[in-house]
Amino acid sequence: MKIHFIGIGGIGISGLAKYMRFSGHEVSGSDMKDTHITELLRKRGISVFIGHDAHNIPEDCDLVIHSAIIKPTNSEVVEAKRRGIEVLHRRDALLRILNEKKVYAVCGAHGKSTTTAILAAIMDGSAIIGAESKGFGSNVRYDGSTDVLLFEADESDGSFLNSNPYCSIVTNAEPEHMEYYNYNIDEFHHAYQRFIEMGSVRVLNAEDPFMATLTCDALRLYPSTDITNITYTLIDDEPYTRFHLKGFGEFEVWGFGEHIAMDASLAIMAAAQSMSIASIRVHLLNFRGIKKRFDVIFKGSDRVIVDDYAHHPTEIKATMQSLKTYAELKGFKRVIAIWQPHKYSRTVDNLPAFIECFEGVDELVILPVWAASEEHRDIDFAGKFSRYNLILADKLHRAGDTIEVIIGDSVHTTYDKDLIVGFGAGDLTYQLRGTK
Repeated sequence: MKIHFIGIGGIGISGLAKYMRFSGHEVSGSDMKDTHITELLRKRGISVFIGHDAHNIPEDCDLVIHSAIIKPTNSEVVEAKRRGIEVLHRRDALLRILNEKKVYAVCGAHGKSTTTAILAAIMDGSAIIGAESKGFGSNVRYDGSTDVLLFEADESDGSFLNSNPYCSIVTNAEPEHMEYYNYNIDEFHHAYQRFIEMGSVRVLNAEDPFMATLTCDALRLYPSTDITNITYTLIDDEPYTRFHLKGFGEFEVWGFGEHIAMDASLAIMAAAQSMSIASIRVHLLNFRGIKKRFDVIFKGSDRVIVDDYAHHPTEIKATMQSLKTYAELKGFKRVIAIWQPHKYSRTVDNLPAFIECFEGVDELVILPVWAASEEHRDIDFAGKFSRYNLILADKLHRAGDTIEVIIGDSVHTTYDKDLIVGFGAGDLTYQLRGTK
């Protein structure tokens, strides 16, 4: 087939595009700007157009798939419909793409990318993840020898209900993306319950408040009692967690924190249905983390720079615990946090929790909100975050192995010592890395 993806630069839809290309289809796409993702797509033999235009739709195109943010008035959507080409929302395309696969689908407000990537390190099969696995340098791995597909399912637009799960794995069901569910908690929880019950095998974090209420057959993890003897170590300045999982034994996994041990435990329990524990223990060591999740992008004796995708208070709080452990092991005296709030709606809806989650930082830099197409809203960052040693900055500049904080056209502060971490899902990662 000839398949054209509108909004192909998004991490989720780029994964589907690469997967379909690996499956033997002719793939093209368009996005509003060139990024690291679009460059990688071209290297995979995918034609990528910058800017949306009716002429981007290939001749003899069989199918157009678009991301969630694409409107019906988009010029390419209008052109495809004019030519009688089938047009599918990414959510609906999943029904077709995943229909005949044995899908291990991982869902949850937090930890789903990490859990999926850990599962992909342990198990053979294709994988589609909403982040780049450092183990195979992509968000997609293709294995045509098996129908097993390790898949990060997305609850933000209800698309996890179209993921055809053989195994439903849920890290947590904390309310997020509530605008899609009409701010109705019952509707939100019902969707999660449907997703769980679709799986023939179900693996749940049973200490999540909602999942604790479910009575369906499932493999249940109780992290506070099932995961014990947690210890942390650095190997070549990379973080590792060692832990004991009840009934399965001792394991070591890349990353720091109780949340990493929990994500790994859910993956171990799912994989154990078809693999030996000895094999799982060895394969778990293949996990090297995922890009932008406690991603150590510079390490030296006097400073380390970490890029972290955390953009929700729960995620930031978990990473903060890992940062404190890392700083102690390295002997660093200070932790400097740089936060780029992601979406006005998320920031306003969770503002009290955001104010609390940075406790323990020695300095906090707040960058302008990454709007993600939302309208501007006034937020009193200076007043609300006054408890911190606070800098309200305009942008960052990577200068060699240091981070410069820019206010207006001038360098306000240069960070060249201790533990420096950036939090956010916008373009902060490029500012930290000094790339576009």
